[in-house]
Amino acid sequence: MKIPAVEKISGTQLGLILFTFVVSTINLTVPAQMVMFAKQDAWLSVLPSAVTGLISIWVMTTLARRYPGLTILEYGSKILGKWLGSLLGLNYVYYWFVSISTITLQHTAFIKTLLLPKSPTLVGSFSLLLLCAFAVIAGIEVIGRCNQFLTPLLMLLVLPMFILAIKDADPAYLKPVLGNGIAPVLYGMFMPAGAFMNQLFILGWLLPYLNNPKRDRHVSYFALIGITVIIFVIAIISIMVLGPITGKLSYSFLSVIQYIGIEGSIERLEAIAVSIWVMGTFVKTSVSLFILCLCISQLFGIRSYRDIVLPVTLLSIIGSIWIFKNASELLNYLVFTFPLLAFLNQTFLPLMLLLIDTVQRTIRKKTASSAA
Repeated sequence: MKIPAVEKISGTQLGLILFTFVVSTINLTVPAQMVMFAKQDAWLSVLPSAVTGLISIWVMTTLARRYPGLTILEYGSKILGKWLGSLLGLNYVYYWFVSISTITLQHTAFIKTLLLPKSPTLVGSFSLLLLCAFAVIAGIEVIGRCNQFLTPLLMLLVLPMFILAIKDADPAYLKPVLGNGIAPVLYGMFMPAGAFMNQLFILGWLLPYLNNPKRDRHVSYFALIGITVIIFVIAIISIMVLGPITGKLSYSFLSVIQYIGIEGSIERLEAIAVSIWVMGTFVKTSVSLFILCLCISQLFGIRSYRDIVLPVTLLSIIGSIWIFKNASELLNYLVFTFPLLAFLNQTFLPLMLLLIDTVQRTIRKKTASSAA
């Protein structure tokens, strides 16, 4: 099933979607998770974790160039065959359903913690996913255009926070550098940081919509650079402001924002943090819901993914309420389970597809040369 020519996104829109998709939910949470493993050296984990993003970009763009106009589910069936390809599709349907449920629960937990503690979880889930459903029905081009406006606005809000935090930053909290050796830095790389960097594998669903396929790696690498810089700055500022307690806070960068707004004429800066979170979560959930609907439609041969957006949205609302019993279960999943699940789906399976396809092409070339 070829992608309709009427629904396309530009290279800039693709790069901004990648940037917002990864940064949106990690800007407030991942620094604390990294500090849990790497302590004061968590900021160092960001740099090697970018390697996982490089791998994801190279693998997904290589496969897309071999199978232009097809998503990972479509060329997965060509590489693995009908039955194994269907199993791959079912796996990704499950993965994206769990991802949307988790993102939605993160959103409602954040809003309840900061603003609306007595608001039912169902209200937060319903309001977010219904809005995202309308965006998905409008199409990936509309999501791309919407994000093209929201991402600069998001950066306009977050950059002043960096500047205001400098006066309270203490570089002494970064010492001793590598005091516990390189192992904690690698733990911080492979666990939360690396797992989130691998989310660039969404290229497997978005690249067929790119209006200029030759720019796929160019814009993806630029997005990765931006992601790495933002996470690095957030991690190092969080450690320098909060010190050892960074790893004990659920939303460490939010605590930094609240801390720098205690005195002076600029106060209650957490409202900015909420704005950043809501805008980013809207884009990430919309893209995830779009990919889930696309997976289901391609797996079961449904004519258009738009036909199933509302039923899938309803199931996602139920999933966000049912998936975890409390915040502790959610935190354990994000820190310990998600990195392994992410490695399997975001890195291992695409790598296996590329390896199998390469072997198949080599065998076909040898067979053709022998026959000649």
